[in-house]
Amino acid sequence: MNKAVLAALALAASPYASGEPAPDAALQPFKAHFVAEWKGIGVATSDLVLTRDTAPDQWVYTWRITARGIFRMAYSDDVVQTSWFSLNSGHVRTAKYIASEGSKQVKLDFDWDAHRAKGASQDKPLDLVLTDNTQDVLSIQIEVMQDLRNGTLPAKFSIVDQDEVKVFNYTREGTEGLRTSLGVLDTVKIASQREGNNRILHMWFAPALGYAPVQAERTRDGKSEFAMRIKTLDRQ
Repeated sequence: MNKAVLAALALAASPYASGEPAPDAALQPFKAHFVAEWKGIGVATSDLVLTRDTAPDQWVYTWRITARGIFRMAYSDDVVQTSWFSLNSGHVRTAKYIASEGSKQVKLDFDWDAHRAKGASQDKPLDLVLTDNTQDVLSIQIEVMQDLRNGTLPAKFSIVDQDEVKVFNYTREGTEGLRTSLGVLDTVKIASQREGNNRILHMWFAPALGYAPVQAERTRDGKSEFAMRIKTLDRQ
């Protein structure tokens, strides 16, 4: 397993069946615990935590990836990513993003008046141009949840990844009953693919759980590279 795999684990009409609870009308805090598999082998655990920040409509989203087993010897430091964002008319606007793995760090501050994100990636200065729908690799998950809730998922997103802005195509691939540790869930399946790249990231979001992500799988040329499956979910 390489660092690209670990980093990728850190990269969304209502499908719920009759009798199932409708999705919440507003974003709610949650904690989700996942197990990550690489070529069918459990290689890491992953935790997503969404909390409210101190100001109204301000949020903090954190993703921690911890290698386990023999992979812990090669990847002793957790990968931790945090996004600070606000909600404006139901959409996500990133304010700050920090990613770290031991002493390595990426830090960006988003200036929406100037439409620029400035900071550093491992001491390399960054100054990136933003478009109105630009997200970081964490805030994009919340934006997809919001777009699915509102029925407004766009076909393309610009996403700040590492030290550049990349364009990804997003496709809603329908609904799917997914067997999980939480039971069988009705989900919306989304595909994300960078333009010109043969890797596809599929994500499953559960409307009855506030559109929380419950599974992800990345494929290359139709073959699975890794999968992330939910184990527990605490909705506060």
